[in-house]
Amino acid sequence: MTLPANNRHLLTLKTLSDVDILALVHRSLRFKARNVSPKPVLAGKTLGLLFTKKSTRTRISGESAWAAFGGHPMFLGAGDIQLGDPAKGGESWRDTAQVVGSMVDAVFARLGDHAEIEALARHSAAPVINALTSKFHPMQALADIMTIYEAFLPADELARAVRAEASVDVPPLPALRNVTVAWVGDANNIINSLLVSLPRLGVNVAVATPAKYPIDADIQEFVVAQAADAASKKRPYGHVSYTTDPSVAVRGTNVIVTDTWVSMGQEAEKAERLQTFKGYKVTEAMAREAAPDWKFMHCLPRKLEEVDDDVFYSPRSLVFGEAENRKWTAMAVFEKFCAVNNKI
Repeated sequence: MTLPANNRHLLTLKTLSDVDILALVHRSLRFKARNVSPKPVLAGKTLGLLFTKKSTRTRISGESAWAAFGGHPMFLGAGDIQLGDPAKGGESWRDTAQVVGSMVDAVFARLGDHAEIEALARHSAAPVINALTSKFHPMQALADIMTIYEAFLPADELARAVRAEASVDVPPLPALRNVTVAWVGDANNIINSLLVSLPRLGVNVAVATPAKYPIDADIQEFVVAQAADAASKKRPYGHVSYTTDPSVAVRGTNVIVTDTWVSMGQEAEKAERLQTFKGYKVTEAMAREAAPDWKFMHCLPRKLEEVDDDVFYSPRSLVFGEAENRKWTAMAVFEKFCAVNNKI
């Protein structure tokens, strides 16, 4: 995988080609299968984990993945540094980026508005990896794609692919043309990241969100533009549909995915949102018209109103393997964006 020169940072999967995405997933699968061992390519290098939002999976996967290459992860929580509104005595994103980027070798940032990470990347001398913003969560999407390949690529084909070294500019994994993913929930950073990636890998995506919370127009426009480009080049591209009815979205689907209905920063809207999302709880009854082999995914942490225990703890649930895959995909991203592309 050879990334364009302007891809020094990873802020969204929109900027990666389908080959780029599959190369990262393939590398992640190889790390997990122990077919390749991490070399100490980041020894003596420091990762600054700049988090303004609390985290379990993102922090653990980021720290452990960086350490696997011999590097030193340094956690920089919102309460640990002087980040804030300069008018109130804080330090701006521009100043923070220039200072932090001059002292660490890479930045793994879990922030609020997407404009914050764009400012960070614009002024940082070190590569910046998006560990979550309100708009995109590329690290979660990569782990989700990996999980879907593990679940739906035939075992013998997956094993052969994982044993093989990736070739430059040749997809190391086949498109998943007969897999449909249904999203049932809020129009948030997870589905945004899945919509800009999964269809380009041949996966169909059926989205169900309340009418009050539609998918952002720019995401829908990206999907349309990419579909037209794929058609002109005769490349596979999944079908994408939108509805407000979960039962329509899950009809015939192979994977049902949901997430929190109340994201961090939306706590004041909780009562209203819980009312709006009535009927969106994932249950066996909701999935009665899904494909017989349907699976369930959730990026965690799960709240009781989003999915019932009969689904969450059932054999259909992939959630804990999905969580583990956050580490393997973080390793692939750090290796490529930090050790290879930027040669830090």
